[in-house]
Formats: sequence, structure tokens, C-alpha cells
Amino acid sequence: MKKILFFTLLSCLFCAQSVNAQMAALNEAKYITTLKVVVDHKMKDADIVDDVAQLREHQKFRQDLAKMLQKLDNSRPNEAKNRKIMKILERTGKEIYNELK
Repeated sequence: MKKILFFTLLSCLFCAQSVNAQMAALNEAKYITTLKVVVDHKMKDADIVDDVAQLREHQKFRQDLAKMLQKLDNSRPNEAKNRKIMKILERTGKEIYNELK
């Protein structure tokens, strides 16, 4: 009887950790998605729409941006730079999510 109770409690503990990990991952995705949607929306803001259009045509900026993006690699999410960028994005997305909520 004690063994059954022990294994039941142990399995509940593992399930709770699994649920917590899933919720954390879901929150990370929620914040990143919020950030992307807000940025996409603000790119159409009347105050910056002309500047954004000019940047899209600016060759040097596009080259610099391409070089920066090469430093990020989604296939290696545990690389230090990728982790740092993701933390910044998550933190910013969380701030925006909480501000708009």
C-alpha cells in the first residue's frame, strides 16, 4: 500500500513538472507572438511608414541586417547569442503583453 501511494505521489510530481514546463513554453510563445503582431501593426504606423519604406530600399542597411541575422541560428537554440536574443524578445513581449492586457 505504501509503495502504491509513493508511486502515485511521484507520478503526480512528474506530471506537475511537465505541466509547468508546458505552461512556461506556452507563455514564451505567447510573448514572442504578441511582440511580432504588435511590431507588424506598428510598422504601418503613419509616423514611420515612409521611413520603413526607405530602409527597405537602403542597400547598406539590408546588407547589415542580413549579416546580423546570420549570427542567429534557429537550429542551435542553446547557443549563447540565441539564448540572449530570445530572453530579450520574451522580456519585451511580456512587457507589451502586460501593458496591452
